[in-house]
Amino acid sequence: MNWHVPDNLSFEDALQLSEIFLEGMESNSLKETEIQEIITILISSENGARGFFVTYLTSDKSLADTPTEEVINALKTSPEIVSELLVKNLAMSSAMAITHRRNNDEEMAQGSDRVCQRTTQLIQQVDLGLITEKLQQLQETIVTGAGKYTPFLERWGYDEEQKTVIKHQVEMNLN
Repeated sequence: MNWHVPDNLSFEDALQLSEIFLEGMESNSLKETEIQEIITILISSENGARGFFVTYLTSDKSLADTPTEEVINALKTSPEIVSELLVKNLAMSSAMAITHRRNNDEEMAQGSDRVCQRTTQLIQQVDLGLITEKLQQLQETIVTGAGKYTPFLERWGYDEEQKTVIKHQVEMNLN
């Protein structure tokens, strides 16, 4: 399969490419080197990385439950983008699980729980110092009510219960 990722990749295109890519991984039609190369290319831009993570972390396929060495190695190639998105995915998925449960949608809540678990696993396996730094900044923002992640938390309108759960997830990933 010949992969070409456009320089000005849109988020929507990244979602489509990531879906095709995951199908290729699932069907074992991609070599290990191709998997690492494709992820490296996708995550080299913010739109590509966002599209990859949305597709990979929310997939009904079990691929994301046990990330391969190629996936982990590829994620390490864009530490700034990857660390920022993993920290935000951890926060968003843990907060959304609460929202879904409040709306009596246990199936969606379990999906958010799965994204949170997968994100935690990636955070631990990618093991970038930058992730730790960003987790500490998010924790500080929640504790003090001000900091680097204030715009992020305000944008999504997280309430105290959600911030408490996010803080708990952050603390678990810092230990």
